[in-house]
Amino acid sequence: MAVVLDLLTSDPRKADAGKDALRHPEKQKRSENPVLKKPDWIRVKAPGSPKWAETHAIVKENKLVTVCEEAGCPNIGECWEKNGECWEKKHATFMILGDTCTRACAFCNVKTGVPGAVDTHEPQHIGEAVAKLGLSHVVITSVDRDDLADGGAQHFADVIGAIRRLSPATTIEVLTPDFLRKEGALEIVVKARPDVFNHNLETVASNYLTVRPGARYFHSIRLLQRVKDLDPTIFTKSGIMVGLGEERNEVLQLMDDLRSADVDFITIGQYLAPTRKHHPVIRFVSPDEFKGFETIAYVKGFLMVSSTPLTRSSHHAGEDFARLVAARAARQAAR
Repeated sequence: MAVVLDLLTSDPRKADAGKDALRHPEKQKRSENPVLKKPDWIRVKAPGSPKWAETHAIVKENKLVTVCEEAGCPNIGECWEKNGECWEKKHATFMILGDTCTRACAFCNVKTGVPGAVDTHEPQHIGEAVAKLGLSHVVITSVDRDDLADGGAQHFADVIGAIRRLSPATTIEVLTPDFLRKEGALEIVVKARPDVFNHNLETVASNYLTVRPGARYFHSIRLLQRVKDLDPTIFTKSGIMVGLGEERNEVLQLMDDLRSADVDFITIGQYLAPTRKHHPVIRFVSPDEFKGFETIAYVKGFLMVSSTPLTRSSHHAGEDFARLVAARAARQAAR
């Protein structure tokens, strides 16, 4: 077993320590934060199996960017190995619109800077990769593109269209930016009719100035509510990290805010700092506390809840979609 974020030594970001300065220039003048000792429950198997390598090769062959790699997801070994083994349950998460974000959230490991031009061939490449991998469920996410007039909304719609055309049986989840000050952008994505619309709040409202300074908490709540206003059939989803200094009652208030927007699915996971320059881990939340959040969230009316230390927004997305469909059907039958 390996501690989370211990990626393969061949990872180019790990091979050259100086790359961190290129990825996060805005964080270089910050002092290094102390590192809390990780508890036993924050451990995963390191990636590197033949099945993982097979999926990795297809991703690279199609020149795709995945949030699994860019954000240093601790579950990449399990998910990509599963893609190689369980063909009937395969899913993957692709990050579109490049690998450079226009924002500099304190928790995020995605590169910050001035993005390059949008790759107009990317939708076709994504569609071809989805078909080649035989994916039953795909998650499409992106960096923030505040430099684009629509925030990248039309590109999301084009990717959805390419997948529908080349792999019509695949269900599609989008994990979008907030499209802050991008009039009409949300409508473009919703019109493309993804099966699940995900937008993560990331943390409680009181943390936004320090953790997510480029975003606005209530704008994100309203974004999710607008999805339901535009198309009530689309499942909505949002996720947060804990261990960033939030209070328990703030997490419960966030649940209420999401339910007021009729959000169907909430994910809650432990925050893990990518480097000492990022926001520090204030504490490790125990598995019992995560279980308590799950119980409360179901009581508050969510159709689905995933609340564990290693929960990530797109982890087990394919299986979760099937459970969402079943939960909605059960609730409608009970009325």
